[in-house]
Amino acid sequence: MYNSFFGFNENPFNLTPDPRYLFMSRSHKEAIEHMLYGINERKGFIVITGGIGAGKTTLCRTLLNHLSGDTRSALIFNSFISDMELLKSINQEFGIHMPPEAETKKDYIDALNGFLLDIFTEGGNAVLMIDEAQNLSHDVLEQIRMLSNLETAKEKLIQIVLMGQPELLGVLAAPSLRQLNERIMVRYDLNPLSFKDIRGYIEHRMIVAGGHGEARFTKGSVREIYSYSKGNPRRINNICDRALLISYALGKNDISGGAIKKSIRELYGTKNSLIGQGMTWSQRLLYGILVFIVIMFAALGGWRYKGHLLSVAPAEDIKPILKTDNSGDADINIKNEKTPFYVDGSKSLLILFSMYYGPSGNAGHDPEDFYPDLVSYNIAPEYYIVLKRPFRVSMSGPDHAAKYLAVKKTDEKGVTVIDDNGEERAIDRDFLIDNWGGQVSWIYPAPKRSFNLFRGVSMPEVLELQKALGNKGYMVETTGIYDQSTFEAVTKFQKDFGLDLDGIAGPRTRALLYQMVM
Repeated sequence: MYNSFFGFNENPFNLTPDPRYLFMSRSHKEAIEHMLYGINERKGFIVITGGIGAGKTTLCRTLLNHLSGDTRSALIFNSFISDMELLKSINQEFGIHMPPEAETKKDYIDALNGFLLDIFTEGGNAVLMIDEAQNLSHDVLEQIRMLSNLETAKEKLIQIVLMGQPELLGVLAAPSLRQLNERIMVRYDLNPLSFKDIRGYIEHRMIVAGGHGEARFTKGSVREIYSYSKGNPRRINNICDRALLISYALGKNDISGGAIKKSIRELYGTKNSLIGQGMTWSQRLLYGILVFIVIMFAALGGWRYKGHLLSVAPAEDIKPILKTDNSGDADINIKNEKTPFYVDGSKSLLILFSMYYGPSGNAGHDPEDFYPDLVSYNIAPEYYIVLKRPFRVSMSGPDHAAKYLAVKKTDEKGVTVIDDNGEERAIDRDFLIDNWGGQVSWIYPAPKRSFNLFRGVSMPEVLELQKALGNKGYMVETTGIYDQSTFEAVTKFQKDFGLDLDGIAGPRTRALLYQMVM
């Protein structure tokens, strides 16, 4: 309706997944790079996650344009299918002719295996992409895992890309899918657009649609769009489409903040932010708890929390690797119980944040680039001595139910904790080890753009990684390039501390290394 008025050849804000309209933000570019790396290096399984409307389907179609000519692809959009329907769809997408008598899974898998071997012999590759993978049943996911067994002695014959909403990570974390989850070698979480990206995104779409500047979004309108959409491309499209219609009706070429507010009211019935929408019930609960914690802390000490919603990582077992000498342990008095040295869960988090944002903490990390992430590991008690930054640890036994120690620092004699009154207390090593509950948590300044570091990458974060590894005694040159020596050092670090052995410095590997290096 408004296309001719603004000089567009087509609607610039359609919701169809047209690759021409994909705006290559830093996050979208990195997602493409991760997928190409996983496919070209034949890593087998690749998982890309992102919120509703983040552009995953468009990313799928764009990836097809980046694949080499000798790479065959199959794209599955319907994820509400059975395992047999999946096999039929895969063979159909690859163009594999099936004889009329084919009926069993074995018939279809044998035909697929023959096709993949032919492609491999010719020097080609094969990619299976499944969109909306969070809807796949466990039976279908298990069938997909079995497809990864189609391989030669050295190479995977098929590369499988699972794209889905964040719930996919919870599905894959199920104990029944552990074998599949452990085979995933490349992961990436697609972030929303930043405020700086919004104007570029809007102008990119209008240019692709044939615009020549007749439609102009003001600075105020861009601020309103970001305030409501939180960088979600689908919401941006909806808002911009309606705002263009409103401005067209008024005969105006400038799309103002008022037009954006009106479009939001017409579309969603409110101008409120979308915090909470698209969250799972557990995320909503966590968000509510954190809001309560912030309010309580403000009441107690006037502390102003400026961080972001915590993303609590799943616990991961780390086997003890240290032997400590008990000789010379000080007999530190911990009998003074006027003020308990145990604290509850909420208070322990408040103490962690106060230390994180304190004079010697990490408040210096730019909130535009980092957010405070609470990470958790299951760690053996003998291991406490290598933890260099503040942490909390759960305590065992019936008398310590839901109680924690908020640890400020460690040494060979024990730990210094912050008690319920905010005072420092010394805890003896033997008492600590005897009552150690296992789960250790700390706050890690996580980059907003989630990424993995792997072989061939050259970026400032690689140099930081190399320096940290060297600090812990791992032999690696500080070149800023993720070379073979860095890969071997990361793999050894992962082996030493019970992490997944993939040689990739992902968020959890970097978070543990961060905890061990001051």
